[in-house]
Amino acid sequence: MNAKGLPARLLTNRHLALAFRLYLGAIFIYASSYKINFAGEFAETIAGYQLIPWFAVNIAAVVMPWIELVCGVLLLAGVRVKSVSTVLITLLSFFTLAISWALIQDLPIGCGCFHTIEDPIDTLTLLREMAWLGMAVHVYFFDSTFQLERKFFINIGDET
Repeated sequence: MNAKGLPARLLTNRHLALAFRLYLGAIFIYASSYKINFAGEFAETIAGYQLIPWFAVNIAAVVMPWIELVCGVLLLAGVRVKSVSTVLITLLSFFTLAISWALIQDLPIGCGCFHTIEDPIDTLTLLREMAWLGMAVHVYFFDSTFQLERKFFINIGDET
């Protein structure tokens, strides 16, 4: 066994990608549940970031949790993993930028990731978001295990 290739094999491992996919799916389902039930409180958290115009805050507070829920369910089910990963990479990139902005502006707000009342944003919050972003990128490139779409959906190129 070549020790030099071990880190590369671990980083590109499809089973690691599966673990990341299941973890991210569960995280996003959990995160969305509170936001869906308490959209008004989540809107206040979004407004606290001071990034989007006031007229878009309520729309974002209603739509974003549902996107998170659908993405989480699809990740757990293994359906359209690349597409869902792309959506999550976009969301997580935005979240990472928003948290960075809040840190730079020294805004005394919680991240709003799981509950409205959270500890104020700190560097660990930013590192957590960046880790999730890295996991989503890993899932995009390397996940190929236990995907239901391969069992039930026909790809256009597979009909020959």
